[in-house]
Amino acid sequence: MNAAAEIGVIGGSGLYSLLTKSEEVEVSTPYGPPSDPITVAEVGGRRVAFLPRHGRDHRFPPHKIPYRANIWALRALGVRQIVAPCAVGGLRPELGPGTFVVPDQLIDRTSGRVQTFYDEGAVHVNFADPYCPNGRRVLLESEVGPVDGGAMVVVEGPRFSTRAESRWFTSIGGAVVNMTGHPEAVLARELAVCYTTIALVTDLDAGVEGEHGVTQEEVFRVFGENTERLRGVLLDAVTKLPAVRDCVCSSVLDGIKIPFELP
Repeated sequence: MNAAAEIGVIGGSGLYSLLTKSEEVEVSTPYGPPSDPITVAEVGGRRVAFLPRHGRDHRFPPHKIPYRANIWALRALGVRQIVAPCAVGGLRPELGPGTFVVPDQLIDRTSGRVQTFYDEGAVHVNFADPYCPNGRRVLLESEVGPVDGGAMVVVEGPRFSTRAESRWFTSIGGAVVNMTGHPEAVLARELAVCYTTIALVTDLDAGVEGEHGVTQEEVFRVFGENTERLRGVLLDAVTKLPAVRDCVCSSVLDGIKIPFELP
């Protein structure tokens, strides 16, 4: 089977497999191995690569995920467009459990994570709009009726937020909160790979309403209840992504001298 792929899907908590009749591919990178062997299969005439972000046994916590290896490995297989589902907490009362959101902005509140491939040389990429407009358009046409837009606040984890923190995140414009969206999105942009996320709200964050605090059990339960809906969204989306890229992601490195050869 041909191991090359043009579209990548990075699965989040609870989504550890996606493709059937697939080939398992191990890819080495300058940054070590990715989270798991990558599975590649054909979906609707498109070559798709799937990688579970945390590993199939969920062995990588958010701050230990090999983000650089994951993005590098997907690009090395030929991937130029990534769809990255994730679990999030809602920061507004109307964004309750089971809601799908297609964010249009990102606020980084992580600390200590390696967030660039460019450790040498002056390489600065455009990241004003962190998500691919073409990918967002495709996901917004999904039958699950996702909410259009909103900023995803990405925190270091693995703990959940305090009530004060979640109220603050709302006050600065956050719509949802997550632990894995950064540096994943910027690393894709640095390799000129389109990246779009669809977020499944599993809970209302601690400071949104009432005395309820977030629990891991609740997050996993709601994600599990919506896994098949999410799977359908992803398998439909990968067949509708444009065959020819004309977005800022594809040209972001034009005119920039980078210190290594792209995979």
